[in-house]
Amino acid sequence: MLQATFLNRQALYLRPDPTRVIVRPFKPATEPRDLNPTDKTRANHIVDRVLALDPEAAASQLADVLANFLGRHRNLLETFESRADEMEEALAAHGSFSSIQRQLIGAYFLNEYSFEASALFNPSIVPHPDQSTAPKGGLRFILSLRAVGEGHVSSLTFRAGTIAADGSLAVDPTARLASSPRIEYRLPGPMGDEVGVIFEPNDDISERIIFPVTESQSNGIEDARFVEFSDGGRKTYYATYTAYSGRAIRSELIETSDFLSFRMSPLRGSAARNKGMALFPRRIDGKYAMIARQDNENLYLIYSSDLYTWDGGQAILKPEFPWEFVQIGNCGSPIELDEGWLLLTHGVGPLRKYSIGAALLDKNDPSKVLARSREPLLRPELSERAGYVPNVVYTCGAMRHNDQIILPYAVSDTFSNFATIKISTLMQSMES
Repeated sequence: MLQATFLNRQALYLRPDPTRVIVRPFKPATEPRDLNPTDKTRANHIVDRVLALDPEAAASQLADVLANFLGRHRNLLETFESRADEMEEALAAHGSFSSIQRQLIGAYFLNEYSFEASALFNPSIVPHPDQSTAPKGGLRFILSLRAVGEGHVSSLTFRAGTIAADGSLAVDPTARLASSPRIEYRLPGPMGDEVGVIFEPNDDISERIIFPVTESQSNGIEDARFVEFSDGGRKTYYATYTAYSGRAIRSELIETSDFLSFRMSPLRGSAARNKGMALFPRRIDGKYAMIARQDNENLYLIYSSDLYTWDGGQAILKPEFPWEFVQIGNCGSPIELDEGWLLLTHGVGPLRKYSIGAALLDKNDPSKVLARSREPLLRPELSERAGYVPNVVYTCGAMRHNDQIILPYAVSDTFSNFATIKISTLMQSMES
């Protein structure tokens, strides 16, 4: 009842599309080795079989591969060559290769991966770095989303869209093709690798897929909470995300100025061992500030003079209302309003039902909670309860535009939609 007075659900459904694919390295499973240490691996057997083809047969096979896959990917031959380059050490034992043989071998050690076959969810939204085509009184935005494919591996994907002067929303058409970035550098560190990646400048924003590239991320880059961070007139886009190795989780940081090149870095400190960290959009009293959940139940405020090290913290929000009795967490970076910091929260209630609420924090001292929503702003409707994880609405970050909050949100860990909220009515609905 409450949400109907000021929250307007849109009909901009972003659903997973299993036809969108990228190519990923394929590593054949290895069989148990017998007692002969000179036995070749399966990979060597595959290379031997390719080399056994006469030149005409090899060329015919490569042509057949290209006929089947060329229209599904950009620069496919270059991708085959790059994969062969990655295997250079293993290929050295086989002598010299023709270009056709190298490309064909590269093709045998790649596979297509449908990166959003299962889900497209947990979005966050920020202003687009390029506002040159924004409508008068409106805004261009970038939406990040968590995509899930085979094996429940999560990657990061993007969409662009427009907010018109009247607050109406539109999402740009999604590109047919998709691609992974080129790795520019990899710097080993005590907490894991720092990695820089870059996309081709002509790739549409919706083509850009950031797939796990380090051991700590190997089973997923999850729930990126993007924020436009201002520091001395310079704007940088940061996002905290959960890196999942298949055995352990930790918080990491991705940063970019243009959504073309990205740096991914591990975070240090006791507070980075959990998930759900969200960075304030500017320094407070000269320090960086985060909202985090360190104990799987309450929300903490943490300060640091080092963007990459986070320790300690002060509990500022605890479960108080029935819809959040199990736990609360943040739903993205705080949004600066005249009245204070608007913090969207999620609460977990009976039967693990997730809802979205809000709290208002003091602008100068965010440890002071000025008000919070007694009832959820957004809860699963009957039409939104079915999906991979039932009874969940969730967001990783909203954005202010004029007198509204633009709230992208996920439905049952399956697809995403948008809602808009009038700020004035939201403020009136919260209780101190």
